[in-house]
Amino acid sequence: MWTALFLLLFFGLLAAGTPIFLVLGVSAGVLYATTGQPLVAIAQKIADELNSSTLIALPLFVMAATFMRRGGVAKALVNVAISWFGRLRGALGLVTVVACTLFAAICGSSVATALAMGTILVPAMLERGYPRHFALGVVGASGTIGIVIPPSLSLILYGLITEQSVPRLFLAGILPGLLQAAMFFGWVFYYAYKYELPHEPGVPAAEILRVTLRALPALCVPMVVMVGIYGGLATVTESASVAAVVALAVSLFVYKGFRPAETLEVIADAIKNAATIMIIVASALAFGHWMTDSGVPASLVRFTVDHHLHPWQFLLAINLLLLVLGCFLEVAATLLVVMPILAPALKPLGIDPVHFAIVFTHNMEIALVHPPVGLNLYVLATVSTAPITEVLRGILPFLVLLLLCLAIITYVPQLSLVLPNLIYGHQ
Repeated sequence: MWTALFLLLFFGLLAAGTPIFLVLGVSAGVLYATTGQPLVAIAQKIADELNSSTLIALPLFVMAATFMRRGGVAKALVNVAISWFGRLRGALGLVTVVACTLFAAICGSSVATALAMGTILVPAMLERGYPRHFALGVVGASGTIGIVIPPSLSLILYGLITEQSVPRLFLAGILPGLLQAAMFFGWVFYYAYKYELPHEPGVPAAEILRVTLRALPALCVPMVVMVGIYGGLATVTESASVAAVVALAVSLFVYKGFRPAETLEVIADAIKNAATIMIIVASALAFGHWMTDSGVPASLVRFTVDHHLHPWQFLLAINLLLLVLGCFLEVAATLLVVMPILAPALKPLGIDPVHFAIVFTHNMEIALVHPPVGLNLYVLATVSTAPITEVLRGILPFLVLLLLCLAIITYVPQLSLVLPNLIYGHQ
């Protein structure tokens, strides 16, 4: 009965175009009310779980990402990538993959990466005669790297829900993220030579050194995070606060993407972006609390044990489920709805939660570039004024590569676990 009520409410509200935080909040409220549980207890539970030192890192990283996106950092990274790879055929496509990877390591957001890089690189590629669908595809797909390369906002949320170490999760995302970037780089390289895309003029060594040095301040942001966390100098939250301050300083005084007088406006934009995420988190916590109390996770564990599912069968089924959910829900909502159900089933099956984090987030990468909710598709369609069908045409070969990468990540767990186990030892 409760399952039917939930499904009716949840998908009915989604179909009506209700914002996701209201979908989760209303569904939770109705379910609590119909089962006789006091709503006051929900509010207390939400307050308790929001009072988390790890969760504070989330709005701070969002703030750092906003500063970097508005501060002219993307252009510096594009320039340094062009100086490195300009002589190769299809250089701007290769530059897109490299620059998106670097920018993702700074901002932790796929949508912000696609927006910042799309604004600069799509017009540049069109001006040099690149096919528009290819330009849109490479930017949209490369933007997804931001969800897994640390500092990843999705991995912070995953760590909060599953009570996993965020530093371990950050390390786990590095090699899968680099694998994805390498696969994209290889495809762009092949496409460029097959269709004889243009290359950029050679850059003198002195100019390469100059633009590289100019890009170094931007790279200070991920360095602050990684050195602070893995050097034992700061917690994740402390590193996030330092990253936000460094991002603001770099944007204001090095790249001068906005004037000091505009700082409050940019901060307000960052707070708005962070508040949007936190409202979704709060409503999802209430929903997840009801789901846990309802016994659904325990039923899932019993089902997997009673039916003797092998880990590879469970992972295949979950991948298919997540790919379907990605058609309807955005990343944070999927994570916050599904993980409270799935997390208890991992250990009985012998699946490492850190490995599963990367499997999960890679599924969310794919969700960003397939309809109807693929946010990167709509960001690029807006930036380029191109029809969504043309964006989809460009994304298609990268979608195939993403699915191949998902298979590798799912069934080669050491790719995700080697760095966390090397640094912190086996769990």
